[in-house]
Amino acid sequence: MTMWGGRFEGDPSRILWEYTTDTSDRRLLADDVAGSMAHVTMLGETGVVDAEEVAEMLSGLETIGEEAGSGTFVFEDDDEDVHSAVERRLGELVGSVAGKLHTGRSRNDQVNLDLRLYLRRSGQSRASDLTGLAATLADVAEKHATTVVPSYTHLQQAQPTSLGHHLLAYAWMAIRDADRFADAQRRIDVSPLGAGPSSGSALPLDPSRSAEVLEMAQVFRNSMDAVGSRDFVAEYIFCCTQAMVDLSRLAEEIILWSSSEFGWVRLGDSVSTGSSALPHKRNPDMAELVRGRAATVVGDLVSIMALQKGLPLTYNRDFQEDKATVFHADDTLAGSIRAMSEMLANAEFDPPSPGALTTSLDLAEALVSRGVPFRSAHEKVGRLISALEADGRSLDDATAEDLADVSDVFEEADLELIDPARSLERRQTAGSGNAESVRSQIEEIRKIAEI
Repeated sequence: MTMWGGRFEGDPSRILWEYTTDTSDRRLLADDVAGSMAHVTMLGETGVVDAEEVAEMLSGLETIGEEAGSGTFVFEDDDEDVHSAVERRLGELVGSVAGKLHTGRSRNDQVNLDLRLYLRRSGQSRASDLTGLAATLADVAEKHATTVVPSYTHLQQAQPTSLGHHLLAYAWMAIRDADRFADAQRRIDVSPLGAGPSSGSALPLDPSRSAEVLEMAQVFRNSMDAVGSRDFVAEYIFCCTQAMVDLSRLAEEIILWSSSEFGWVRLGDSVSTGSSALPHKRNPDMAELVRGRAATVVGDLVSIMALQKGLPLTYNRDFQEDKATVFHADDTLAGSIRAMSEMLANAEFDPPSPGALTTSLDLAEALVSRGVPFRSAHEKVGRLISALEADGRSLDDATAEDLADVSDVFEEADLELIDPARSLERRQTAGSGNAESVRSQIEEIRKIAEI
């Protein structure tokens, strides 16, 4: 059924119907029912609809809600959208009084409400998923609090750190991603009911009561803004996009680390795939798909921003496209978090030790501690490394004579600094990669995940 046929004598063409209808909003069924029940409750309390009719409609809507929960609600081919499906089904249950369901309401404020209710719920789920991922990373990091690895800048070995510290960097990203979803709730949790098609209603509606029934924190302040804006959808998709980008970075590391060139991690059979042609292959397909699907969610963000950019107030049918976009971003993120959590839980890490060159800053800082300006200390260590390389040797081959040849500010004891494990132990700054810092971070992350 449609909700707009009164002034038309003919039926819509098949082409119009197929092009303008969109079944993606069917997942809003439970939200549409909840919003309708709040609206009907308000209509009764304000006297717009009498109590007996309100009771009938609420009874029918409750039945529809049960059907939605059990998966037994049946959509029909001529249901234009979820709103018309609910009103059609309500008519089947309670008769002509269902025609009063739409009193004081437009699909413009109705769909906006449905999306807000959906995103309020799904945002809480994504935040929980992300803190769960952070907890999983903390579990793996705990096993590797003292596993020394190189950190990288420009994909070149930089300083020694611990594998646990490296993994916890992604845990903190996940915590921030969860925070974004939580913060977005403040702007999502606003009821647009009562805004009508664009400029409110002459009926004595009480928007604050509808919001109260739905336990929404705020009520719209401007009816045109309420039905003509989708910034809350764009913000939600941005939250999904940033989280997917962070997951993609972790996925890229897993892909690199599982290669024979790095040899840092071996993925279990349950989270690897093989090759149809190469019997030896063990492929990190889930990580590659996370990386690839991050690109599609970036596309969702671009789509929702472009969708809004040229629209005059208030509602335009272009907004129909927002649902498939946000659902795709949300579903992709949810599935990707599950995939990465499963991979991490079924991975064995055994990275090789970093090279001695990663301790070059330790040598420079030893000179700084003796009063040598850092720029001069940097130059002296660089000369030492260059001289060793010219002789076909590495920093861990250095001798006391090599140090003396470069500068008399070096001391023989400095040779003890050319040890990545000792370098990590000597790290003093807060939030660095030593074992004490890693264990402190793990404790903090676990507390956050339990909230």
